[in-house]
Amino acid sequence: MTEPRPSWHSNVGFLLAAVGSAVGLGNLWRFAYLASESGGAAFVLVYLVVIVLVGAPLLVAELAMGRSAREGAFRAPGRLVGRRLEWVGALFVLTGFAILSYYSVITGWTARYLVAVARGAVERDTAAQFAAAASGGAAVTWHLVAMALTVAIVAGGVRGGIERASLVLMPALFVLLIALAAWAATLPDGGAGYAFYLRPDPARIWRLDTFTSAVGQAFFSLSLGMGAMLTYASYLQKGGSLVREGFVIALADGSVAFAGGLVTFPIVYQFGLQGQVGESTVGALFIALPHAFATLGATGRIVGTAFFLALLIAALTSAISLLEVLVDAVVARTGWSRRRAVVLAGGATALAGVPAALDLRWLGAADRIAGNLLLVVGGLIIAILTGWIWTGADAELADGFPHPRVRRAWIWLLRVAIPAALALVLVGAVRDALGVIAAAIR
Repeated sequence: MTEPRPSWHSNVGFLLAAVGSAVGLGNLWRFAYLASESGGAAFVLVYLVVIVLVGAPLLVAELAMGRSAREGAFRAPGRLVGRRLEWVGALFVLTGFAILSYYSVITGWTARYLVAVARGAVERDTAAQFAAAASGGAAVTWHLVAMALTVAIVAGGVRGGIERASLVLMPALFVLLIALAAWAATLPDGGAGYAFYLRPDPARIWRLDTFTSAVGQAFFSLSLGMGAMLTYASYLQKGGSLVREGFVIALADGSVAFAGGLVTFPIVYQFGLQGQVGESTVGALFIALPHAFATLGATGRIVGTAFFLALLIAALTSAISLLEVLVDAVVARTGWSRRRAVVLAGGATALAGVPAALDLRWLGAADRIAGNLLLVVGGLIIAILTGWIWTGADAELADGFPHPRVRRAWIWLLRVAIPAALALVLVGAVRDALGVIAAAIR
């Protein structure tokens, strides 16, 4: 017998779960190094503009698809626009599966560093410590621990697992970030970090690489193009403004990323760690910051523990949403019980993540292909579906826009501006993916 489709207990629960899906490692781990590579404040400014003009409209579109179809990522496109586009749902699920397989590896690193910092077990050579922790048998073990935590929460169901966890974890994350940003503001030499982060270089604002990095970060951070928001919205009841909720989620996501920079960059400049951040895409959090915390003694243990706890919370809430996409797809395809689907989806993802845990090059290649290319493809498909093909998009959002002109502007963004911007980004993503494939063949 097929289980009835679950639903959220409250709108607050949905919002916190959706914000949890959006707020993840992308806001703290990925955002810090991309801002470092792309001009600091110039990247931040472009990123915030992209969140408003590209991210939020696409997020609203994805939410509308899920709520209207009352189906998850796997079935929603076919339900809304016909069986000829059922492959789109399979692409969303594949993207979520690929991202979670290596995302859980990084979540495992975070859990391991939380334990190490809390115990005061940060080594003098943090680069060597990270190299030992990032791949090999220990990385596999912590990857499996991260997947087990994720499976345990998702197995509890939408209300009893995901919503209940979000009601606790997300407020805790906000409190921790506010406290960490307040502490970072007391660092005597952190002013240079604020200047780098908050004072944009006009020349960097208009560079193409700054724009493409900002778009890629917005997609990764907002969980766009992987079916997570679509699946969460499918558990919503009719009524309420998806426009308001979409912009609340986008605003919360952008605010957490911005707050993460207010924590990271004062620390980096206080301890002169700019070189380590610039040389390694993971250096800001797993090499540079543990070094800084270790030099602060007892204070560093407290602050470092709070930082990595916040990072772990952010990682878990996003991993939960990715696994939910897979679980919903398994249930839809097989009719199995939720618990059985969770075990299968969690086990398959854990197995698929082992290569990334054993080899950083594999993890980097997966991030280039899934985290950059497939996400942008997914976002482009959502824009085209809701802007040109799905005839019910306008009616689904009729109550959300205060004025018909605003709704027409939203449709124009989805039909013209956003596809043009994503096509531009897609060129670079394809080039990077081909480079990764060519290197693997050699």
